[in-house]
Amino acid sequence: MLRITELKLPLDHPAEALPAAIAARLGLDPAEILSWTVARRGNDARRKSAIQLVYSIDVAVADEAALLARFATDSHVNRAPETEYRFVAQAPADYAGPRPVVIGAGPCGLLAGLILAQMGFRPIIVDRGKVVRERTKDTWGLWRRSELNPESNVQFGEGGAGTFSDGKLYSRVKDPRHLGRKVLTEFVKAGAPPEILTDAHPHIGTFRLVTMVESIRETIQELGGEYRFEHRVDDLDIETSADGSRHVRGLHFHNGTYLVADHVVMAVRHSARDTFHMLHDRGVHIEAKPFAIGVRIEHPQSWIDRARYGDCAKHPDLGAAAYSISHQATNGRTVYSFCMCPGGRVVAATSEEGRVVTNGMSQYSRAEFNANSGLVVTIDPERDYPGHPLAGIEFQRHWESLAYVAGGSSYAAPGQKVGDFLAGRPSTELGAVTPSYKPGVHLTDLSQCLPPYAIEALREALPIFGRQIANYDHPDAVMTGVETRTSSPIRITRGPDGQSLNLAGLYPAGEGAGYAGGILSAAIDGIKVAEAVALALAGGWQSAA
Repeated sequence: MLRITELKLPLDHPAEALPAAIAARLGLDPAEILSWTVARRGNDARRKSAIQLVYSIDVAVADEAALLARFATDSHVNRAPETEYRFVAQAPADYAGPRPVVIGAGPCGLLAGLILAQMGFRPIIVDRGKVVRERTKDTWGLWRRSELNPESNVQFGEGGAGTFSDGKLYSRVKDPRHLGRKVLTEFVKAGAPPEILTDAHPHIGTFRLVTMVESIRETIQELGGEYRFEHRVDDLDIETSADGSRHVRGLHFHNGTYLVADHVVMAVRHSARDTFHMLHDRGVHIEAKPFAIGVRIEHPQSWIDRARYGDCAKHPDLGAAAYSISHQATNGRTVYSFCMCPGGRVVAATSEEGRVVTNGMSQYSRAEFNANSGLVVTIDPERDYPGHPLAGIEFQRHWESLAYVAGGSSYAAPGQKVGDFLAGRPSTELGAVTPSYKPGVHLTDLSQCLPPYAIEALREALPIFGRQIANYDHPDAVMTGVETRTSSPIRITRGPDGQSLNLAGLYPAGEGAGYAGGILSAAIDGIKVAEAVALALAGGWQSAA
């Protein structure tokens, strides 16, 4: 099988144009092509007057070797990559050894549990939150009634924070083994639309993620896995050997129960602050890492569609337009868009009382009125929260608490129009853009709840972004604070065998541990760590990377 990349056709090309273009690209008669499939489809909208669809095509021909030789210097015609997933180990049918435990049922924990179950190791998945549908009701309780359940919300519960998001399924992580393909394949089996296997920027949306999470849970249980919801890990049982080495032997839960466990995947979320404190207190090696702070910015989706696609806006093959922007400010900070949600809404994402945190989400249709994204500013430990590996947590809490007060101390979020923000005056009334955040937006001055250097960098960047995307700095665009949980503020360091540097049997994984950012990269990391656990259980670790 060969793969052709960067095959471009006009936006409205007829169906028959694609096989003809494949044949022409290879210099073959159409009859010489045995079969072809679309491996990836995206678009090139740099010229709004001539938007093109961009394909990667897998093609079967009779004499692949001859074609490869003919195109030896052409980087866009190569042998198609091998993307079939192969398990690194397999437990015997009568396996009675230690059952691995996965802490956290977000994307990382789900895929770690699924892979371990598929290899026959009957994992136990524990999560501090509730099953996804009960968790959804609790989340709506905050959005609709300003009632927060600290153990069941956007951050905690089955499916992880990604359940209430745009459901983006692309990543910039290096993936030489095509583990991302395994993730997407499992998602399709669980009910995701098949086009996520071919879209250049696939997404699922919240409602579909809920049913997928339930399907994956059922698969794990059918394979011998077990779930324990509403089980928050409050302590580790650690054995210290005569040589000083340490090994995890069990888990203590908040409800007084105990679970024997010596192979533990720590796949908690980036908001599991109490867990991070517990791990630090128990001597697990943790280091501070960078993240970002800022706001959610909203524009009518029609503005973004027009700015990106011109007269082709609303074309069915393009959908709701997205964007990705970045600016290096003169104060040394980078300002960039984060977790852009076309046709979505801004949502309350706090997990602690007396604090306000924003996030964005979309449904699969991306059909709501506004586009939103995080507009955030980089920060780093040495410069902004030095001196302690958990200092980033207190940094986040500080600004989230100020946002709560600035929003009226009611879980409403502080908001400000872009024009007022740039002019340095509080907003008192809305203009052409209606904010979508629930429980509501309290207009004020965002300088009350953002660091001065972030304010400075955002004020510099907004007019520059307005020159790149028409109306981005429109005076009536709305900014809602604060966005603090772009990624984990810590990294639970691990070695090449996947285990904690100083606690054997503990396998830090995913976004909370500082090794991923987003649904796909977290799920990929879950597979990698599951493989490390499986190899250890099967009799000896070896590199699966």
